[in-house]
Amino acid sequence: MELVNKTVEAYISNHSGEEKEILHKIWRETNLKTFYPNMVSGKVQGKFLQMIVRMLHPENILEIGTFTGYSAVAMALAMPETGKLITLDNNEEIETMATGFFKEAGLEHKITMLLGDAVSTISGLPQTFDLVFIDADKEQYTDYYNAVFPKVSPGGFILADNVLWGGKVVEKLTKTDKETKGIQDFNEMVNNDTRVEKVMLSIRDGLYLIRKK
Repeated sequence: MELVNKTVEAYISNHSGEEKEILHKIWRETNLKTFYPNMVSGKVQGKFLQMIVRMLHPENILEIGTFTGYSAVAMALAMPETGKLITLDNNEEIETMATGFFKEAGLEHKITMLLGDAVSTISGLPQTFDLVFIDADKEQYTDYYNAVFPKVSPGGFILADNVLWGGKVVEKLTKTDKETKGIQDFNEMVNNDTRVEKVMLSIRDGLYLIRKK
């Protein structure tokens, strides 16, 4: 299912300002060197993340799902100079590429990448976070949410990506489609969570903007 017409998508991109050179390089090399380049955030979502960061002025951001580092770099560029971003991933093969971009962007002092199981890693983090961005294994979205929720500051925000999952969330579910089931379960859980305010946005593949009361 095409969520946004390609012509409209191009129009949106063309009316969303310039993309930083380092971000365009990450996008380009992700498309050239990885098997699943569609996983990269891209210009419009990157711009949206930067706008959110500039509005919130978070001192601590947690990202669950690094991939090649586009979203981490985008957010870190918009953070206060004293801000810190921790990004989690379990793919060792992508670490060199992502950390190389962090260094090239001059953001090594802001971004820390941790490898391993995200849920286990989150439980060992001592700090609280003003903003959390979830963009990892879709089957585990509810696990990520439950693990990180106690570490979100009151009034803090959680952003979850891919919550429309190419439109599959409104189609008939097959027994073998665990990723769509994971997203559907997550969406229903958040929608019924009285501890938060929330709004689902149709940006790219769907973003859930969630505020902890």
